[in-house]
Amino acid sequence: MKKKVSFKDLIKGEKPVLVDFYADWCGPCKAMAPILSEVISKVGDKAKIIKIDVDKNQVLAQSMQVRGVPTFILFKDGKVIWRESGMQSVRTLTKLLEGDF
Repeated sequence: MKKKVSFKDLIKGEKPVLVDFYADWCGPCKAMAPILSEVISKVGDKAKIIKIDVDKNQVLAQSMQVRGVPTFILFKDGKVIWRESGMQSVRTLTKLLEGDF
């Protein structure tokens, strides 16, 4: 059985964490899947990418003020350092995750 980890534990630490708030019914969210796979292959273990289903995690989505999907929020040391809604390019996300903060 998988141990449940709190959201705070997921986003803390020096490694940047990109959180993708998505929904299964969202077309642009589905279109982001291959883009995120490419970003992961480019940044490797320099950063983490976590997908969170807004329908299954409504309280968290509301607390993070997610109004639309996909919404991407980049955390470093538990703090929000970038946030954007809508489709994102491989280049944008890769630059963000490889950047110095």
